[in-house]
This record gives sequence, C-alpha cells and structure tokens, in this order.
Amino acid sequence: MASLRDNWRVVLLVVFLLVSTFALFSPTLAGGAGGGAAPGNAADGPTNLKFGLELSGGTRIRAPLVGLTAEGVQFDDDSTRVVEQKVAGNLSAASSADVIARQTANASTVEVTAENVTREEFGSALQQSGYEFETVRDGVTESTRAEVVRILSDKINQAGLSGGSVQQVTTATGEHFIRVEVPNRDTGEVRQLVSERGTVVVEAYYPVQQNGSTTYQSDVVLEQDDFQRIGTAQEQSSGPSVPVTIKSSVAPAFQESMVQTGVAQPGGTRCTYDRNPNGTEPCLLLVVDGEVVNAFGMDGGLASDMRSGSWANNPQFVLTARNVSEAQQVAINLRAGALPAELDLTGADGGTTSYVSPSQGESFKIDSLITGIVAVFAVSGVVFVRYNDVKVAAPMIVTALSEVLILLGFAAGIGYPLDLSVIAGFIAVIGTGVDDLIIIADEVMAEGDVTSRRVFQSRFRKAFWVIGAAAATTIIAMSPLAVLSLGDLQGFAIFTILGVLVGVLVTRPAYGDILRALTTVDR
Repeated sequence: MASLRDNWRVVLLVVFLLVSTFALFSPTLAGGAGGGAAPGNAADGPTNLKFGLELSGGTRIRAPLVGLTAEGVQFDDDSTRVVEQKVAGNLSAASSADVIARQTANASTVEVTAENVTREEFGSALQQSGYEFETVRDGVTESTRAEVVRILSDKINQAGLSGGSVQQVTTATGEHFIRVEVPNRDTGEVRQLVSERGTVVVEAYYPVQQNGSTTYQSDVVLEQDDFQRIGTAQEQSSGPSVPVTIKSSVAPAFQESMVQTGVAQPGGTRCTYDRNPNGTEPCLLLVVDGEVVNAFGMDGGLASDMRSGSWANNPQFVLTARNVSEAQQVAINLRAGALPAELDLTGADGGTTSYVSPSQGESFKIDSLITGIVAVFAVSGVVFVRYNDVKVAAPMIVTALSEVLILLGFAAGIGYPLDLSVIAGFIAVIGTGVDDLIIIADEVMAEGDVTSRRVFQSRFRKAFWVIGAAAATTIIAMSPLAVLSLGDLQGFAIFTILGVLVGVLVTRPAYGDILRALTTVDR
C-alpha cells in the first residue's frame, strides 16, 4: 500500500492510458461519440479516429455572406416587420425577405442581404423610410452568421452528407467567413447545396377579370414557417411528392384562400400552367428561390373537403415535384429553413473553393504518420546521446509517447476530426514534452547521481516550477488561437494546450516518480 501511495502519479498515468486505449479501439465507440467542436468523417480503419477533410478528401468552401448592415437605426415606434417592409419598398433590388431588422436593448440594426445593393442606395432607402442611422458597413451581424451556420448544418444533415461541418471563421483582420467542409463529396454537389438560399413558398395562381379581359394573379398562400410537419420525398402515382401538414393556426386561412381563388372549385382543378400559363385553370405553384419548380391542380375530393371546411381539421396534402431529386431538395429546404443571407461564392472578397481527392487525402495521412515516426526517432536519438543512460532516457521517451496516445484517445472519444494542423500540434507536444522532461532530468542529476529521495524531491520541485511557468506561458500564448475561429490554427492551438495540460498534470509528475524509483534508494 505504501508503494502504491508513493507512486500514485504513475497509477494515474496508467489509468489515462487505459481509458485512451479504450476510446481508440473499443467497438462500442465506433462511429464516434460526437460532441466535438466540429464533426468529422466517419471512423476510418481499425481505430475510432475520425479524419478531417485534408486526410480523408472532400470539398471545402470558404466564403463571406452577402449583405450590408446599418447600425444605430432609430426604429421609433415601428415593429421590426414594418421596418423591413418600408426599407424593402425603397430598394428596387430587394424584397422584404432580403431585409432583416433587429432591435435589442443595446443596439438596433437593419441588414439588407440582396446582391447589387450599394451602401449609398441602402442609406438612401433608410432615410426615405424615415429612419435615422449611424453607419452602414459591409457584412452582416453575428446573429445572421449564426443562423446561416445552423441552417447550412441542417441542410447538410438532411441531405445525408455524412461528416459535413459548418463553422464561422474570423481572420486576424476581423473579416468573417462561413466555412463548409464535406468529406468525400465533389465540389459541384456541395456548391449547389450551399448556394441555394432555400426559400420555399406556395402561391395560388388564378385568373381575374379586369376591364373586360382576363389576367392572371399570383398570391403567396403558404410560407416556410406555415408547415408543421414535412414528410420524406417519395414516388407516388401522382409523381414525386412531399407529404406535408399545415399548422392548425394557418389552415383555416389557407382553406379560405383556396376557395376564394377558385383552386378548390367544385370537382377540383386541372392545371396546365407548364404548357399554357395564360390559359389554365387555377393552380398551386411551388416556388423555390423565386423559381416555379412545379404547378399542380387540386383533386375533387380535396377541393370538396376545403369547400365544406372539414379539411382544416386535418390539414394535410402533398407538394408534387417534377422529379425525385427536386422533391428531396424541397423537403430539405422546408426542414432546414431559408438562409437569411447567401454565401458570396463569386465575389472578390476572399471566397474560395478547394477540393482534396480521396487519394491525396490518403497520401497526406501516410506522410503525417511518417513525419510522426521520424520525429519520435529523432527525439529518441538526441535523448540517448545526451544521457547515455537507459534508466533516464527510456522512461523519457515512453512518457512523451504516452502524451500522444492520451491526446489521440481524447480526439477519438469526442469525435474531433484529425487534420494536418492537429497532427502539427501532436508533433509540437512531443517536442515541448521532451524539453520539459530534459529540464527535470538535468535538474535532478545536476550534481551526479542522486540517491536520497529527499534530495530528489527537492530538486524535482524546483524543476517543476520551471516547467509549470513555461506551460502557463504556452497556454496564455495559444489561448487566443483556440478561442477565435481562425480556421486550421484553432485545432493546432487546442491540442497544443491539451498536450501541455496533460503533461503538467499527468505525465511529468509520473516521469518524476519513475525516475525517482530508478535512481534513488529508500532513505
């Protein structure tokens, strides 16, 4: 018991190694526990490690959001919705869907997310609407960026793009970007998914009599927020479709509009909008991002239920599309919601698209492994040459490698994807870890072999103060990189900090106990 109590730090290191080994190789964690800062690709190979884009291949898109923001806007007594409508009415290139007004206790802002709107036009529209403001700047607010990240993440998940991730990235100069990474997918597929704003509405298209002639009018009768449940896209006898359920609070008004516009006329309607839009019976138009993707009439049974008022008690129907792919996209957009702002994929503001082929990712993975092995052998050689004593050098190498194993177990346990920056962090941990272990060995053996445990402990504590101060400096220096969304640098900083913490709290003290047991006697 006394021996166990004296060497509890070594026992703690063994426990950490066992837990890390379990996280790395246990089949119960295969597929990932998730919860990491950025979800990665599925577990690859015999371990539970996940690999990021650079080591698995795939597409990365980094782009700013289209938009301008007016700050310090005086709303007076108008609601945000009224502000949006007034400002949009004075912008020829924007609709109310392109204007976002936000009012908080600290600030009031108005954003316009339409393309081809200049600062001067936006400022003039605010003044014409009767709203004073302080400044107009490029870019959108933090709330809008966070909403874009959430919606794009939902769209990627709904589309079944396993391992995709969406993050905000802030450059050192304060510029904000949205970074989308999707492993094992080509650029065209990912660009199409993230470039679509995803605004889905249903319009009633019907004839009206004006001055003795017939014209057609379209009214929005269902918006994205009016749907309570969106089913899975499926092939039915009527064609590819998406079953939907309307919110009970919206159903009566929708039902009434169907009767008034003639879409729900006795016997139903037959829509020929695609062949003759100016000679069709009333139709329902499915409009995605301003484009009519399908038009359909209403069968007699559904029309009869709407005319009698019974449909609102069970407000379900189907949205039909021209093909299954289109129906799937409609379902994805309805579930995820519309993007408040688009990604600027074609502008000159720093948007980039890159693709790493799976074969190139595999090559990076092999090169990273070789680099790690070379680093281990290089450090081992220097240590053995420096001390020429297996009792000092061997535990030093084993302890340094233990830190890497613990970090790998941590990454596997939380599902953090490994990329080149994280691998660089591992190599940095090996180097800084061995530096600290050398400080301990040099201080303990400064005056030759030490046989007294009391003297050993005194020298070890002195060395530990030195490496503790160095660790604190490293953590402070790396903390901004770990907190700020600076892309690849964040993963490097996070794992460097974790490596330093594991070293100071677990491996360095354990190395001290091992070195004490090998170099001292009981006195």
